[in-house]
Amino acid sequence: MSSGNPGPDELGSLPSELDLPILAIRNTVIFPVLAFPINVGRDKSLKAIEQAMNGNKLLGIVAQRDAKNEDPNPEELYTSGTVVKILKSVLMPGNKLNVIIQGLSRIRVDQWTQTAGFLRAKVSVHEQPAVEGRDFDKLLNQLRDLARRIIDLSPHIPSEASFLVRSIDNPGMLADIVATNLSIGVEEKQELLETFDTRQRIEKVIVLLQKEIQVLELSNKIQTEVKGEMDKAQREYFLREQLKAIQKELGEVDDRQEEFEELKKKIKEARMPKEAEEASFKELKRMARMSPGAAEYTVSRTYLDWLVELPWSISTEDHLNVDEAQKILDEDHYGLEKVKQRIVEYLAVLQLKQDMKGPILCLVGPPGVGKTSLAKSVARALGRKMVRMSLGGVRDEAEIRGHRRTYIGSLPGKVIKNIKKAGVNNPVFILDEIDKLGADYRGDPSSALLEVLDPEQNDTFVDHYLDLPFDLSKVLFIATANVTDQIPGPLMDRMEVLRIPGYTPEDKVKIARNYLLPEVRDDHGLKEHQFNLDDEAIRHVIQSYTREAGVRSLKREIAACARWAAREIAAGRATSVNVNIELVSEIRGPIHFFSEVAERTSVPGVATGLAWTATGGDILFIEATRMRGKGNLALSGSLGDVMKESVGVARSYIRSMAAELGVDADVFEREDIHVHVPSGAVPKDGPSAGVTMLTAIVSLLTGLTVDPTIAMTGEATLRGAVLPVGGIKEKVLAAHRSGIRTVILPEKNRKDLVEVPDEVQKDMEFVFCSRMEDVLFRVLGEDNLKAKRAALETAKAAEAAARDKKSGESAQA
Repeated sequence: MSSGNPGPDELGSLPSELDLPILAIRNTVIFPVLAFPINVGRDKSLKAIEQAMNGNKLLGIVAQRDAKNEDPNPEELYTSGTVVKILKSVLMPGNKLNVIIQGLSRIRVDQWTQTAGFLRAKVSVHEQPAVEGRDFDKLLNQLRDLARRIIDLSPHIPSEASFLVRSIDNPGMLADIVATNLSIGVEEKQELLETFDTRQRIEKVIVLLQKEIQVLELSNKIQTEVKGEMDKAQREYFLREQLKAIQKELGEVDDRQEEFEELKKKIKEARMPKEAEEASFKELKRMARMSPGAAEYTVSRTYLDWLVELPWSISTEDHLNVDEAQKILDEDHYGLEKVKQRIVEYLAVLQLKQDMKGPILCLVGPPGVGKTSLAKSVARALGRKMVRMSLGGVRDEAEIRGHRRTYIGSLPGKVIKNIKKAGVNNPVFILDEIDKLGADYRGDPSSALLEVLDPEQNDTFVDHYLDLPFDLSKVLFIATANVTDQIPGPLMDRMEVLRIPGYTPEDKVKIARNYLLPEVRDDHGLKEHQFNLDDEAIRHVIQSYTREAGVRSLKREIAACARWAAREIAAGRATSVNVNIELVSEIRGPIHFFSEVAERTSVPGVATGLAWTATGGDILFIEATRMRGKGNLALSGSLGDVMKESVGVARSYIRSMAAELGVDADVFEREDIHVHVPSGAVPKDGPSAGVTMLTAIVSLLTGLTVDPTIAMTGEATLRGAVLPVGGIKEKVLAAHRSGIRTVILPEKNRKDLVEVPDEVQKDMEFVFCSRMEDVLFRVLGEDNLKAKRAALETAKAAEAAARDKKSGESAQA
């Protein structure tokens, strides 16, 4: 606040109207009564000052609305201002003028009389009337109290200003002095200047003072708190420096401070969640109190290293281009349309909804069909990093969730380890061979995976070692498995199963031509013109040297041919090798697989079934034989309980339907039956061989051979109904590979043929049956069974006649 300013009485009274040069001023408002220095530099302003100095030294000052305007027009100025008297002017360097002015009274511009060269206008002068009364005394006292309070709270206002406040008895004058020093904008000050009524002006200033006091009180409170914190920090720093000096004197120099500062910096840079950051600083303080030689010191340091190195908030940006992703998937894999479609759908949703939780996909299929490599292609299509965790043979729950820090040598589980290895919190995470998980006294890893693979829970996955929640919801988990039977139900429920069936021979030819051959050439250092297999040679390798659902063995066979070609080229015996059928036989020797269907089914009691195994579909020969005995049933071939029960069901059905099937029911009393499934060392189970077992036993007991070109699958009931089974596509492809051209399927499995490739369907015949009688009529021949039944009836009638005749002769005797 300014002090020592003469009032209007000292300068003389003013007429009610004046013709004055006008000075436009910016960024401030001049109030009456105060002496105020201003700097003048614009040409118009200098001319206006000159005119005033040549006359009565009176000058009108009005504020301009836009401070950026260098040459404002009258329309761009406020109409209310202040008439001032020039007390002194001093010329400054740069043709600028420093002018000390004294505010006299408020004015209002009535008419502009000159705008060229400088501004001049006729103005009305509004003298501040003398005010008195008890109301004004109260307002004056309130204004004084608030002003003194402002002076006490503001460190930049000198304490002498309080004497000025006490010495002024005019409320309007005091209001103008206070308004000049308020930290408010030009518009608000102009509004006070235009408030000619003294009471209203004082009330407005009081309101503004109260607001200013609130701001200053809050500011002082914050400054006090900050000062307290600074004092505390300074005190701690001083004590630490003293501690260092004491340790140095004692010969216990501690160089750990730099290590602690580095760890503190890493914790802040890791951008952890609040809970994890608080735990980190707490552990750091605990570590600072330990001796470096203590065992716990290393444990704490290792724990902090894990916390600061985990990618709490580091993510890779997804390449959200659906067409580009489809192109990459097609480049890397042939076929597998359903799986590719699901991945592209995931990308499309992610493009529309950025915060989508990652799905849990489970690729199920036989070995060698491309499950793991497909997951790698997904990572490439997304532009994400990829990590792989093999679950085969994992039996310890701690492998998933880690060990608690109370154990010596404890570490996080494989999930957190792989996330740290990836360096980002949204990698493609491959859980390989999830169906090979084990369980023993150390826990059940599959149960530990429930939290990892649940999209509703894995955003707060807690590893035993970290003991802090880590967000796994951004991770795209892709599990692989050969079969789903060995995956626990709750774990299966958390995954979306995508089945990858085996390939047809034609698919394998295309895969070998477009994918395997280039890879094998690259692996063996061969150029395209140096090594090649024609399509017939590839088909010969597929049919005679491999029997699989995937293409892993096929790649090995092609690699064997490539090695032979590399030896020939390296020895200089050839410059290029084109492998044909004859050369394949020379390189690989005798064929490994041949069709045994006709040989196996050329005798009664043998039927061809279809199985679905971990390695894909396969054909299954069911053999039955009879021998003298007491009606016992023998089983062999590593059969499971369900398969054994299927043999019992078949035997009971045949006994109940013996007459209709042309089977002598007495055979079950005087002969034993033995059912065997070859490949005896391989465990087998499931109900889908029921139809085949029943057919084999009927074939044995009737002496009729099964058509060797027919294979079958389905579950048989005691009443002779044929129930649907699973794995139809895999079974059909296995039958096609083995040269079978007719397949009998349950009627309710007709819908599953949609998944079978068109070229396979065109090459095979499918018979759908809902009753066992239909199956037997198709494979053994309806006429043959009727003939057997008639022959049995004739034999029974002759046997009965012989018995009657014998009993009659005995009676006569």
